[in-house]
Amino acid sequence: MHGERELALLVGRNYDDPLFLQLKEAESSVLEPFLSPSEFPNHGQRVVTGQRLMQATSDIFLGWMHVEAGLDGRSRDFYVRQLKDWKGSAEIERQVPEAMAAYGRLCGWTLARAHARSGDRIAIASYLGGGDGFDRALLEFSKAYAEQNERDYNALADAVEAGRATAKTGL
Repeated sequence: MHGERELALLVGRNYDDPLFLQLKEAESSVLEPFLSPSEFPNHGQRVVTGQRLMQATSDIFLGWMHVEAGLDGRSRDFYVRQLKDWKGSAEIERQVPEAMAAYGRLCGWTLARAHARSGDRIAIASYLGGGDGFDRALLEFSKAYAEQNERDYNALADAVEAGRATAKTGL
């Protein structure tokens, strides 16, 4: 596991009014070795700023903090958010192909929207131009990625069949 994770339980008017906050350690960006250090003095602030850029509506409890010396004596940066255990997801294992295609379109739209919020849309559109070169490159990458997934799955299935690995579906 990377980074520390903590939960804080706060109680409102009474014990029937709990609020769980998740504190997650924010370490330096994986890009820092290749770029300059972050402009933010706190890695939690960097994470929170990125989330606020990409999310249409952020958690009202979203924030950051610095701990000068934890139990191990190390200083750490954290970001804080409300812990919600009622998040849901589609049961893709049970979807028919048409529903899976619609789900894929929704996921792609959501991801594109999040990234569009964090970038300069005019600069991105200028970079991509009016042709279909980017579309074709993305399609080729997607096909190659899908083919690699298929090869990886087949290699795993072969290893399980040969007894070199074990697998459990969880169903």
